[in-house]
Amino acid sequence: MEGLNLVSTFSEFKEFKNIDRPTMMSVLEDVFRTQLAKMYGTADNINIVINIDKGDFEIWRNRTVAEKVDDPNKQISKEEVDKIDNSFEIGETFSEPVSLEAFGRRGILNIRQNLSARIMDIEKANLYNSYRDRVGEIFIGEVYQAWKKEVLVHDEDNNELHLPKSEQIPSDFFRKGDQVKAVISNVEMKNNSPEIILSRTSPVFLERLLEQDVPEIFDGLITIKKIVRIAGERAKVAVESYDDRIDPVGACVGVKGTRIREIVRELRNENIDIINWTTNKELLVQRALSPAKITSISINEAENKIVVSLEKDQVSLAIGKGGSNIKLASMLLGSEIEVFRELSESEKEEEEEDVLLSSFEDVIEKWIIDALVNIGCDTAKSVINTSTEDLMQRADLDRETVVEVKNILKQEFED
Repeated sequence: MEGLNLVSTFSEFKEFKNIDRPTMMSVLEDVFRTQLAKMYGTADNINIVINIDKGDFEIWRNRTVAEKVDDPNKQISKEEVDKIDNSFEIGETFSEPVSLEAFGRRGILNIRQNLSARIMDIEKANLYNSYRDRVGEIFIGEVYQAWKKEVLVHDEDNNELHLPKSEQIPSDFFRKGDQVKAVISNVEMKNNSPEIILSRTSPVFLERLLEQDVPEIFDGLITIKKIVRIAGERAKVAVESYDDRIDPVGACVGVKGTRIREIVRELRNENIDIINWTTNKELLVQRALSPAKITSISINEAENKIVVSLEKDQVSLAIGKGGSNIKLASMLLGSEIEVFRELSESEKEEEEEDVLLSSFEDVIEKWIIDALVNIGCDTAKSVINTSTEDLMQRADLDRETVVEVKNILKQEFED
């Protein structure tokens, strides 16, 4: 009969799925007992003995020998017992084996389906619990499929992990068979199945890479205070050493950049700034906006705002390509940073005829004004005198918006 190797089949399945022995035995017994209860009305008087190692089992149905049978599920007549063995007396328990054939083809099919469903549920729970405890760890796997919106990655047991496009570095490109290194960022149950999300853009990914490549961080001699990233472009890492003899920045960078080089390569040439952490906020501002040299700093704790003044040639350094440097500095400090350019004497005379950009809030949207002020263009003439391409790139504005703003400002002076 097709179902004769039922238990041995699932014994082999158990080896592949790595389910522990007690759990497997409990599942097998429960599934058999459920089917037996459907057949006989009750399974309380049935003993099931399963030997997973050998792949066999025994089922014994126990009934009390009775002269008159009131409940055939729990009693058997003396006459019927005598046909098998006449040594039993009334009141004694008669045990008879239940063969697999007694289940019938449909019963065996039900057992197979129930076993498959139960074992699959256990596997899902085991997978969820296994990866839930590994959130924040580095994972290395192989690309199984690469799609436009995500990459499907397999672990060593062929479990599926997801690397969404939003968690990939913009310049990432993967093909089937490629090796992927990422951090396990999230594990949750969706539609009764575990979904494991990987990330290469998370600050935690950079933190784990630093722990791997900088022994002083792994050993706790250097602490990472904060990491902020614009994945694939730039990152800032604030570090602190508990040992005065250790230079935390030098230890992270390594001799001639040997330690940081591999990390930069893994992150697709992401520019990584390592800075010394300090509780002195003014000093931290200077370090966060490096390589720009700041002339003066004003910290407004009430409004959580920092205003910095710089000389003309330092403004672009403070802003960074596409505003990345000032954006990351703001994220690191947890405060909004406004940049103002120091004016020369001739510029100060000219500024008397200039108009602050904030005066145009009635005709120019505030978010546009804020974007321009953040790159040091806080007056009308500073915007007019800056090229359209430069404003588009640094303030992250489209050409139409920049042209419209310039026309509005030019009209002011023409009037």
